[in-house]
Amino acid sequence: RLRQGCADDVTVYGDDPAEQARDWRDQGGNELHVVDLDGAFAGTPRHAAVIARIIEAFGGPVEVGGGLRTPEALRAVIEAGATRAIIGSAALEDPAFLSEALELYGDRIAVGIDARNGFVQTKGWVETTRVRATDLARRVAALGVGTIVYTDTATDGMLTGPNVPAMDQ
Repeated sequence: RLRQGCADDVTVYGDDPAEQARDWRDQGGNELHVVDLDGAFAGTPRHAAVIARIIEAFGGPVEVGGGLRTPEALRAVIEAGATRAIIGSAALEDPAFLSEALELYGDRIAVGIDARNGFVQTKGWVETTRVRATDLARRVAALGVGTIVYTDTATDGMLTGPNVPAMDQ
């Protein structure tokens, strides 16, 4: 887990991601959210084999994001068994890719909108754009996206709960 998305502020909960997924399931977890953080920073998935093991170990619905910016990367995570693929940076930077993904996979596509102070962040939260998160949400909803995964990057990893005022805009 990264604190506020900083790659140099890491908390490690275990050294076997598949075992962590089984543990979550055993604790009663019904769904699992997985992000290939290295993939988000690099712009292409880095842990496809690990994610496939996580999906298999969990045995229930798993949504996956992190570096899904090409049709090949998207197809690989869907073929690995992800019930939902989360497109982040590419939703802003490549609307044609998002439209194609929606045509191919429908409601198995979600858009991840990560924002700080109301402005969209991309490339693993490294770049802050001048696009308001609410504007991007309207745009992707108009394209047919039914699920948006919103993260307030200033509060992520802080264990303080969601930033409700930011989501209420």
